[in-house]
Amino acid sequence: METPVLNPTASHPLWQHQLGLLLESTGEGIFGIDLDGHCMFINRAGAQMLGHEARDVIGSNMHELTHHSHPDGSHYADTDCPIFNAFRRGLPCRIDTEVFWRRDRTAFAVEYSSHPIMDGAQVRGAVITFVDITERRRHAEALQQAKDELGLRVQERTRELSDALVQLRELSAWLDKVREDERTRIAREVHDELGSLLVALKMDVNWIGKRLGEQQERTPDAAQSMRDQMRCKCGNMSQLIERAVDNVGRIITDLRPSILDHQGLWAALEWQAHEFVQSAEMELDWRFDVPAGVELPEPAAIAVFRIFQEMLSNVGRHAKARSLDIRIGVEQQQLSISVRDDGVGAPAQAFEAATSYGVLGMRERARHFGGRIDIESRVGEGSTFRLHLPIPLPLPVPLPVLDA
Repeated sequence: METPVLNPTASHPLWQHQLGLLLESTGEGIFGIDLDGHCMFINRAGAQMLGHEARDVIGSNMHELTHHSHPDGSHYADTDCPIFNAFRRGLPCRIDTEVFWRRDRTAFAVEYSSHPIMDGAQVRGAVITFVDITERRRHAEALQQAKDELGLRVQERTRELSDALVQLRELSAWLDKVREDERTRIAREVHDELGSLLVALKMDVNWIGKRLGEQQERTPDAAQSMRDQMRCKCGNMSQLIERAVDNVGRIITDLRPSILDHQGLWAALEWQAHEFVQSAEMELDWRFDVPAGVELPEPAAIAVFRIFQEMLSNVGRHAKARSLDIRIGVEQQQLSISVRDDGVGAPAQAFEAATSYGVLGMRERARHFGGRIDIESRVGEGSTFRLHLPIPLPLPVPLPVLDA
């Protein structure tokens, strides 16, 4: 092993050899300086990091050789150098915020420690150990950048969750209001229509009961005339009962169409579409392409029906359309429902607003079953609502077990 070049004034050969072995056994850079800052010894690792041959460094002023400038290239006076100030006062120091300069005038981040060489109470010089921490600094900066990016993502995600929570609360409040409005509407219909019909029936029943009690006091001709009046009154009561039955059926249909239970989702969608265009006096282009036997589970079918109702409701409330184009199909185990109108349209951001509770409700229903809602709309060009929903594969029918 080649021993480090030492100061020629070092006169003890054994000490020189042992010191050389010690210096060469480490990968850190090590050099010693006298009180004037001149190099007395340096190991090979240190010389290589500085880009010099060890023999060329001996006797050089180490501050002028490798510590002459700050990281930005500005001059670094030796009177400000921690190495010099530390050993001149007889105190050690450790620095990891500066750079050493190589022979080719490039700098590298360095961590160095300086320890004074003492001769009794007198300082003779200093030993400096140093390591290149460029990679460590790069990793630390990368780690800090990753932490900063993670912090930003956490903040952004927290903000998104906070906004989503606010939207969820507003949607919940809107749904409560919709339910309350629906209850109010039903209560009004029951009171105004069914209530009035039942009151009329009660009055007719009371009238008939009173007249029946007076029959024995009447003459046969008067009794026959009263019987004719009661038959007329019974006919009127029958009409009132039929109207009451119709109103009950209409209220029930509004809450949950019986066709959805009796004939399935596809028939319910077609019935709802035709009911809507008839009420709104619109033209309908209806296209249905669902293979026979394709059905959705009841919860998903109800969700699809409600989403379809909300699509039509949006058209009725906002579109001012004259015609409606509805496409329903299944492809690659995915249901697709498209509702397009030729109405006034709206800017895209109108459907993304936090107060678009109808759209939010549709999206939440679709998302619950793994689907999505796509909306295309331009001012003056109408709107298109599309529902895409995966259709679960039917469970395989187990084969019968045959006896051996």
